[in-house]
This record gives sequence, C-alpha cells and structure tokens, in this order.
Amino acid sequence: MAKIIIAGGGTGGHIFPAVAIANALKQLEPATEILFVGAKGKMEMEKVPQAGYRIEGLDIAGFNRASLLSNIGLPFKLIKSFFQVRTIFQSFKPDACIGVGGYSTFPVLKLAQQKGIPTFIHESNSFAGKSNILLGKKATKVFTGTSNMEQFFPAAKIQVTGNPVRASIAHNRPTKQTAVTAFGLDANKPTILAIGGSLGARSINAALAAGLNAIEAAGVQLIWQTGKTTAAQFKEQAAGRSNIWCDAFINQMEQAYAAADVVISRAGAMSVAELCVVAKPAIFVPFPHAAEDHQTVNAMHLVSQGAALLVKDAEASDKLVSTALSLVKDASRCAALQEKIAALAITDADVVVAKSILHYLKK
Repeated sequence: MAKIIIAGGGTGGHIFPAVAIANALKQLEPATEILFVGAKGKMEMEKVPQAGYRIEGLDIAGFNRASLLSNIGLPFKLIKSFFQVRTIFQSFKPDACIGVGGYSTFPVLKLAQQKGIPTFIHESNSFAGKSNILLGKKATKVFTGTSNMEQFFPAAKIQVTGNPVRASIAHNRPTKQTAVTAFGLDANKPTILAIGGSLGARSINAALAAGLNAIEAAGVQLIWQTGKTTAAQFKEQAAGRSNIWCDAFINQMEQAYAAADVVISRAGAMSVAELCVVAKPAIFVPFPHAAEDHQTVNAMHLVSQGAALLVKDAEASDKLVSTALSLVKDASRCAALQEKIAALAITDADVVVAKSILHYLKK
C-alpha cells in the first residue's frame, strides 16, 4: 500500500487538479493512503476535507509585494514550516510526494528530496513558478499541462499530460434545462456565465456591475461568480434582478457550465482546461499581472486557433459586456468556437498522472 502526500493549494487552480489526481490514485489503487498538506487559512483547508481527504496545515505564507514590511516574518515561517513537515513525515512516512503549486509545495518536496523520497510535480501553467523550477532539478518526474517546457525543467523528466479536470466536470453533463433551473433562471433565455476565480476578478466584476442594465435590456441572464473578496458589494448590486444569479463561489461548476451559452473567464490554466472539456464559447480576460503574463499566453494558445475570444483586462470596462452580448446572440459564431475549443480537450490527465506515479512506485 502506497502512502502519498499531495502538497499545494491557495487557489482552485491548484486544489481541484490535486483532488482529481488523488481520486484517480484511489480509483486505480483503492488501498493508496493519501494525505494533503496545505497552508493554514487558505482555501485548501476547507475544500480538501469537503472532497473527503485529510489535510495538515502549515504556518507558511508567500512574499507580499504590496506590503514589504509584512514579509519580515517570512524566514521564520519558512523555518517553522520545515519543522512541521518533518513532524508530518515522521508520523505519515510517505512513499512519494506530489506538488501541485502553492505555498506548501516547496517545504514538503524539498524535505522529501533531502530524504530521498520520490517527488512528482504537476505544473499546470505555460510558465513555471520559481519554486517548481528549483524543485524540478531533483524531481523524479515533472508533469506539465503544455508542451515546450524544457526551458524550465530537465527534458528527460518532463511528461506532457495536460491538466487534470475535476471528474464532476469531465464526466458529468447535466442538461441545460436542469442546470439553468438549479440557478433559479429561465431555461429559454440565453445565459452568460462569468467566473473570475475563487478570489474574484476586479475588472470582470466592475464591467458586469456597470453593464447590468444592458444585460437585462438584451433579455440575457447572468450567472455571476464574484469571488469572495468583494462578494457583498456585487450581490447588493444584483439584488432584485430576476435575470441574475450572483454569489461568491459556485460549488457545482458542472451545473454552471451546462447552463451557460457563453462563458467569461480569467485564463488560468485550469479554467482553460475546463472550458476545453465542456466545449463552451469563451471570452478570456487574462489577469495581466500573472507571472510572465502567462494567462495571456494561455488564452492566446486558443485564440490563435479560433477557439476563443480575448478582451484585454484594461479594455474590459469598455468592451466586455458588449462583446459577450454580441456573441451570445450569434449562434453560428458560438457553434464555430465550440467546435474548435472541443478539439483541444484533454479528459484523462488525472489518470495519466496517477498511472505514471503508481508505475514508478511499483518498480
């Protein structure tokens, strides 16, 4: 029986692929024992137990570029986290560790490498994070969401798998009627889904808030995930409008995707992967401050193939709502985008990653 630690989190883009890999490991080898390690106070401490897995939290945080003074305690937190990881290792005795990105990945995989425990990395983005680049040098294998990652990792260690998509999204397809009704909306009206990520997207939210009257006048519905940061403000603005469902977070994303005729989204690697799988006409608004502007790279990979549209973050206030309303009323253009984006879907990345890890451990 293999005992495996999965480390990482911070956002849904790290947590949901990690859970998908864990589920695939358990499906292939039910006796596999899995422990998650995350950062205290972060999203994984809630979402991982909801998925049925045990998680240990570390006292660790990332570098705060906005407030340099708040970084004074970082070295102490990092040192403390290494002691916490050491205690977890002594208790759990892992046979392998998997890192998916996020604050807890570095101390867990670093200690595993020092102890000679096999380490596996999944890098979802087209530009690798600094921690993953450092860890990749001694990793057993690096799974990547995209090709051409040799500039970041040793070529011999790379296996291009695509990005693991939640099984509930990859294999569960509710009807539009059922899905729209679940949000209390009208199944006969065109519906736009807006997802800015678990923390929200300021430009998307501001553009939608300013365009609520235009959306209503067009006879269009909106399923609006605001993110938790400013949810209260936007829920207040949406209150009383029968054509809008608005909340901080959507727990059943398979229902939201099924309900949507058009999706507005950031261009994080996992959002892109999910939209390919559900084959929805998409308008990407890449977050411009992502490392190496990798969200624009992610989006352009689809846009250049005629598989999606792009609105720049700085132009969202002027163009986003009008672009979305134009698209949702253009059936032939929606159909063309759907055909192109569906061709880019990868539905079995979680199983490919899990099989590769288990095969290595059985050697």
